[in-house]
Amino acid sequence: MKVRIALAQINPTVGDIQGNLELIRQTLSRIGTQAQLVVFPEGSLPGYPAQDLLLEKTFLADLQDALEALAAEITDQWVIVGTVREESGSGSGRGSRQLAVGSRQGQGRLAVGSKQLAAGSGRKRLYNTAAVLHDGRIVAYRDKSLLPTYDVFDEARYFTPAREIEPLELALSPGENIRVGLQICEDLWDEGYETKVTDRLGEQGVDLFINISASPFTVDRDPPRRDLIAEKVRRWNKPFLYCNLVGGQDELVFDGRSLVFDGQGQLISEGASFDEDLILIDYPMNTARLAVASTPRPAIATATQPREEQLAGAIELGIRDYFKKTGHREALIGLSGGIDSSVVAALAVRALGAGNVTALAMPSTYNAPDSLEDARQLAQGLGIELQVIAIEQLRRQMLAELSPFFEGTEPGIAEENLQARLRGTLLMAVANKRGALVLTTGNKTELALGYATLYGDMAGALAPIGDLPKNDVYLLGRYLNEVAGKKIIPERVLTKTPSAELSAGQVDPFDYDVVAPLVEALVVNHASDEELAAQGYDQSLVRDLRRMMTRSEYKRRQAAPVIRVTGKAFGVGRRYPIVNRYEPHP
Repeated sequence: MKVRIALAQINPTVGDIQGNLELIRQTLSRIGTQAQLVVFPEGSLPGYPAQDLLLEKTFLADLQDALEALAAEITDQWVIVGTVREESGSGSGRGSRQLAVGSRQGQGRLAVGSKQLAAGSGRKRLYNTAAVLHDGRIVAYRDKSLLPTYDVFDEARYFTPAREIEPLELALSPGENIRVGLQICEDLWDEGYETKVTDRLGEQGVDLFINISASPFTVDRDPPRRDLIAEKVRRWNKPFLYCNLVGGQDELVFDGRSLVFDGQGQLISEGASFDEDLILIDYPMNTARLAVASTPRPAIATATQPREEQLAGAIELGIRDYFKKTGHREALIGLSGGIDSSVVAALAVRALGAGNVTALAMPSTYNAPDSLEDARQLAQGLGIELQVIAIEQLRRQMLAELSPFFEGTEPGIAEENLQARLRGTLLMAVANKRGALVLTTGNKTELALGYATLYGDMAGALAPIGDLPKNDVYLLGRYLNEVAGKKIIPERVLTKTPSAELSAGQVDPFDYDVVAPLVEALVVNHASDEELAAQGYDQSLVRDLRRMMTRSEYKRRQAAPVIRVTGKAFGVGRRYPIVNRYEPHP
């Protein structure tokens, strides 16, 4: 028996049910009769994650109507598509829920209360599901079993875990069936869960495994993903097909990189990074590529991408899709002549094109002449429009108006921040007039320590480098020059001492070579004082940084969405109280 399977790595939009339906239709049309089975990622029809859209009754009804319309169009092919299904229930299946809901990060099972949306008595149950379409109808569903609740995930808020875990039998060839172990995303990542979905399927006898995923990108995510699949394959000696979503959604980026492993655990094909793709697999195993783009792309390398290449690809896709999916075209950036705004401008040009990026330089008396010159050189190298609005007169006028409040006090943070807030106001005014979106330019180290001005440089719609430590900003700046083949970011920007330039002779009060990795240890790893001391960090510095992070939580709650690229970003995946008197201790 020889059949052809297509993995369709697509980029849907959350809530755009009709648009996603049309995307699926177009993909099926492109594949034509070249594949007997077509596999789409998790959440392909509603988009992922749909979050509280799932509470809208009309949304679920529209979703089901679209699924049934798609099913009616499928004849001889088999199609697997990620969606959400609704089922009325009275509380059965709670035992399986307690087995399935938890964390793969070593935290064990999580208890699920009776007030959880999907488990409430008499309420409709929702399932994150894979719908199987054939012969004009929905022939089967396979529901997700493991519902993640850590970091950016909150699936137990909405979904009920699968009541049953069983293979899917597909008649892909006359007279012969294939038994498929079909699972959804987290069902693969079963460490820390009691339920082992792959093993449960394997024990029942399958010919191959298929996992449909919406797995968010983090840097260096791909190697553990490959290693895990290879381990499952070696255990069961069956091929494994992994079809992952691609695209940007609010803070999240999905990197694609769908994977095909043969029954010996060898990786034989991989989908594109940060781009839509189609992979055709012959079963027994062989692969081919079906081009999606109008121009050929180079072959996909299976080696791990360099860190800076991963970061650039993820942030570019995050920017591009944020603008495309919100219906915007033009980005506005405050260009200071520093490394952060330079990197944001360069990434925005790669994502949106030079014609859709405008920069404002807004010097005051404290800005060095070199800063404006560096901004001009960068704009020229990128081919973007740069407008200069001097704020010194505005600054003096506002200080005059504020004199009843400031008189008799020493100049300090209030006067410094006034400049940043003037710049934020000007950026937002121009953006409103032009229908543009402001990209903020703060990095993760600054956001962590509160070294940013609320309603000033934090004003904007999206924070592209808000999950990049300061040292990675420099790494990315050098990489962008390298791939451009020229110094689009001036060398002086890469070498000068960082400064907010809000007062005379000011420089940033941190040694970023020390502080940036320390902040990462605190934010991503929740490192203890003992662990940090063992790494050689000064304990008074550790205590100071912890306090700065705690005191600035209220700022981050009001910050622009941060494109997530590391294991822990500021945003939905990090939930610390604003009012917080706790101090970690030895």
